[in-house]
Amino acid sequence: MRTAATHDTGDAPAGPVADSIRPGGPSGSRNTAPRRQVQGSSGGPARSTLILAIICISYFMVILDNSIVFTGLPQIRSDMGFSETGLSWITNAYVLVFGGLLLLGARAGDLFGHRKVFLYSLVVFSLASLLVGAAQSAGWLIVARALQGVGAAVLAPSALSLLTRSFAEGQARNRAMAAYSAVAGLGAAFGLVVGGLVADLISWRAGFFLNVPIGIVMMVLAVRFLPETERRGGRFDVAGALLATVGSTALVLGIVDAADHGWTAPATWLPLAAGTVLLALFVRVERRAAQPIVPLRLFASRERSGAYVTRMLYMGAMIGFFFFTAQFVQSVYGWTPLQAGLAFLPMTLVNFVFAVRVPRLLERLGRPRVLAAGVVLTTVGMAWLSRLDLHTPYLTGVALPMVIIGAGQGLALAPMTSSGVDGIAPEDAGAGSGLVNTVHQIGSALALSILTAVAAAVSTGHEAADIAARSGTALTGSAVLLALAVVAVLTLIVPAQASRK
Repeated sequence: MRTAATHDTGDAPAGPVADSIRPGGPSGSRNTAPRRQVQGSSGGPARSTLILAIICISYFMVILDNSIVFTGLPQIRSDMGFSETGLSWITNAYVLVFGGLLLLGARAGDLFGHRKVFLYSLVVFSLASLLVGAAQSAGWLIVARALQGVGAAVLAPSALSLLTRSFAEGQARNRAMAAYSAVAGLGAAFGLVVGGLVADLISWRAGFFLNVPIGIVMMVLAVRFLPETERRGGRFDVAGALLATVGSTALVLGIVDAADHGWTAPATWLPLAAGTVLLALFVRVERRAAQPIVPLRLFASRERSGAYVTRMLYMGAMIGFFFFTAQFVQSVYGWTPLQAGLAFLPMTLVNFVFAVRVPRLLERLGRPRVLAAGVVLTTVGMAWLSRLDLHTPYLTGVALPMVIIGAGQGLALAPMTSSGVDGIAPEDAGAGSGLVNTVHQIGSALALSILTAVAAAVSTGHEAADIAARSGTALTGSAVLLALAVVAVLTLIVPAQASRK
């Protein structure tokens, strides 16, 4: 499997592993166990590239599983008997647990060492993938997907922390971050192709079984090559993690129930009210905690706060795009899962072309311009795609908008990620990377629930026409989310960058 990290583009990061990983750590941190020193200069570019490859392939596996189910949804609905709104829980069970426990996973890396928890997370994720592939009922599938989310919640922040600690800020970090962000975009798109291929030739289950051998190989390579980071004294903010997870889940549950019961039904407003109260309590707990899972000082930077808002809106729009477009091409065009996966190739290829050029564009144009251009392009493409109906041709109504969306995502993800982690103190590295991934996943879950609830209200009395109309409605919602992301970039991130010059 080739990724942006291993593709010979000339943009692979060069230079030694950063000196930020060293015995003793930064001033004020407490060393609680022996640590392995990283041999920065002795490894050279080859070692740096290998570290990046291990991180990116492992993260690729996590992102892949966020999208690999989309082309298999019609098969899963038929096999397991899911309802239209219940089908969204296959994704939400994963992203909710993923997002809710990310902050705890990030803290685990700070306390025990990011390399160690990275290895454990690979074990959990691989075993959970095996359980998903073997699922015999809807409940089993949802629980196994939630367990996958547990593994991903530890793996993702550890991967990002290892990356930021292994590459110093500047050109090396920009190139490494571009590869990491390209993996996020390519993993989502490539997951559709892989999911469609195996669902068509074998079964939707086969895509999850693939994670097991890949996970084993990554464990072996991580033990051999990944550097360990310093461990810090402290304890878990369990109350904060539980409030964040349960509060987010309650909000999603209320939004999903609105599609079945209406917005005024107790089954809708009670979970929504409970989720709001729990998240308010979460903020209060974090203000008073000695070692909060989300240090509120992370929001002191206007640029970082803007990056969190932008990422939540942007990724929420994109998961709606994958979820509904994959069903549209299968149900309206009558395509097989493999054909549905291949339908996303225009986006995948263009995404890759733009993503590998981002480091040079950042050096030439600066982060705010590249980010703004990426989000605007994605918005334009999504608005075009939202015009879907029963008679929309693939070439002009789906493929061409996907090209624009792919270009936008290829430009946007790397600067969006960098804006979310730059300037964070070493002692907050785990929490900072965890927060970037948390807003990504929570935004995805909340947006998908809202888009599903809105789309479910559309009915024409004919299955294919229903799916076409619902897809167009949901993608219109995605375009609105992206327009709000453009506003966040222009009002928060661009002025913050200008004030630093």
